[in-house]
Amino acid sequence: MELDLKVSALPLGCRLRRFRRLRQIKQETLAADLGVSQGLLSRWEAGQHEPSAKARARVETLLERHESVGIDLTLRRLIETAPFPVHLVCDDTHALLSVSPARQAQWRISAASFFGVSLWRYATAEIIERELQLQELGWFEEVWSGAVQFTTGGSDDPDMPIPPSIIRWERIGISDGRVGRLVTSIDPN
Repeated sequence: MELDLKVSALPLGCRLRRFRRLRQIKQETLAADLGVSQGLLSRWEAGQHEPSAKARARVETLLERHESVGIDLTLRRLIETAPFPVHLVCDDTHALLSVSPARQAQWRISAASFFGVSLWRYATAEIIERELQLQELGWFEEVWSGAVQFTTGGSDDPDMPIPPSIIRWERIGISDGRVGRLVTSIDPN
């Protein structure tokens, strides 16, 4: 008898918990995406409750599309060891996905409290202005390849200050089908 070591051979709850933890998604967020309560998702992950046929189909579709996270893990490792200020957010929600030590050193509170949370509320006026121009620049087109670079003034937010710098945005595909935005700061001096 041969042992199947594939992730797909694990029980659904284990696969779901693995999926969520590898992507640093909170139960509450994933539950909302799946249209269920956080408590129900927790019971699925613990193997205490099985999803209905309809819910199971949604979960299976989600997991089948996203079993391969090798690129995401490599990208996260590169960001988390980068010697310069850089972080990765979901391009759609601006939720923090990964952060370099140099970027974390700029912030006054731990990045751990921001994973899966939108950073949009910390945007400077220049960041907001550039965001509003992305449509015209073709940023959301599938064929986009390039970067957007601009200067931003600083902000002295008590949690997440932004030093005056040149910001570079690059789009990066993520294995779960989302698009990430790599945000790099370049010292203007």
